[in-house]
Amino acid sequence: MKKNICVFCGASEGNRPEYHLAAEQLGMLIANQNRRLIYGGGNKGLMGIIANSVLDHGGEVIGIIPERLVKAETAHHNITRLEVVENMHQRKARLSELADGFIAMPGGTGTLEEVFEVWTGMQIGYHEKPVALYNPAKFWQPMLDFLQHTVDEGFVRDSFYKTLIVSDEPQSILQKIDDFIPKDLQRWVKK
Repeated sequence: MKKNICVFCGASEGNRPEYHLAAEQLGMLIANQNRRLIYGGGNKGLMGIIANSVLDHGGEVIGIIPERLVKAETAHHNITRLEVVENMHQRKARLSELADGFIAMPGGTGTLEEVFEVWTGMQIGYHEKPVALYNPAKFWQPMLDFLQHTVDEGFVRDSFYKTLIVSDEPQSILQKIDDFIPKDLQRWVKK
């Protein structure tokens, strides 16, 4: 079982109630399965919802947040452990260091940037940790269509595209993360 699950998600709740519910359900499962949530340390939007859900169900939450966001009063000070770092680069490095696997929920540009960085890191051999898109209300479908276009146009290998885990069910996504075996990855660089 992958214990430390890093979740990237929005600091907003989005426009659909399905996103709120998805964050609550995933948080409950992380706690109930004795996993630990690793996330960006915020108290707003889906970030706050998933952290509170994990805590409400007796789980552990580790948040990593840059000083600038603490000063902007977005830090969640009631989690198991809040680590304050200098900047976003340090935040992402620490999230990646602590995580056994990554899940991107609906979110904005920060979520996109985070998930693409860890997925690219897998491609070039920095890690072999599973990367997943949690897809409530088919949020990620337009991006998946675009990613298939990048495969069709010869910019992404199909074998690498298929390493991306996608599910709209929280139980399924956690199981797929546990079952992930980093085999047959054609890396751009050798280890």
